[in-house]
Amino acid sequence: MAKKTRQAPDRLPRAVYEQELYRLQAQLVELQEWVRAEGARLVVVFEGRDAAGKGSTIKRITEYLNPRVARIVALPVPTDRERTQWYFQRYAAQLPAAGEIVLLDRSWYNRAGVERVMGFCSKEEYWRFLQQCPVFERMLVEDGILLRKYWFSVSDAVQEERFRSRLEDPMRRWKLSAMDLESLTRWESYSRAKDEMFARTDIPESPWYVVESDDKRRARINMIAHLLSTVPYREVERPPLELPPRPPATGYERPPRDLQTYVPDHAASLT
Repeated sequence: MAKKTRQAPDRLPRAVYEQELYRLQAQLVELQEWVRAEGARLVVVFEGRDAAGKGSTIKRITEYLNPRVARIVALPVPTDRERTQWYFQRYAAQLPAAGEIVLLDRSWYNRAGVERVMGFCSKEEYWRFLQQCPVFERMLVEDGILLRKYWFSVSDAVQEERFRSRLEDPMRRWKLSAMDLESLTRWESYSRAKDEMFARTDIPESPWYVVESDDKRRARINMIAHLLSTVPYREVERPPLELPPRPPATGYERPPRDLQTYVPDHAASLT
């Protein structure tokens, strides 16, 4: 039987995309101020196949946000010590305090995806994760954390196209690893792992939201708009600010320029 390929959506026109993205980014700033004023805690999980557009979406979300409020978490491979801990322990350490937003660029769901497919965990560890994960997430929600989970869905043809583009681009080649390329040969294994993960962890308290991401522009707009629609934020009144008058000079003199080391004017060589 031939593999079914889904119809790629028309690419959202750039002008429409940029106008709506800027509007949504302004709303994200309002969301940030509400989170800070209310002492809310927001966790957004980004999952999906390699090259599905998670990182570029996170970049647009945080473009105008305060990094002291909105923090991106992308944990490296666990250390030997962390491997002996309760699996969720190192993720729990990254959860937000009051007034913070945490964006998880991959999360505890590594165990249900890459670890499962690549054999980096035992079957016992995998099934224990599927049993404990809903309990863990219910505890987060019951404690008042706003938890949102997004799965970025990309077709096999588009994923391969993006991989080839990265291979040929020296500025983005670092985004590819041997593990990424091997995912091409394990497409169906990852699909089965994802289906099992959804069946076990798509719960009412923390449902999965699927983002179609063959068109990255549409994916970013759709995901951000949906996130904003699920959080009951409101505009926070901010105290008015005015620039104070500059005080009169009191006789200060700047030291001679030759006493300091300046960066060479590289820009001058361009003209």
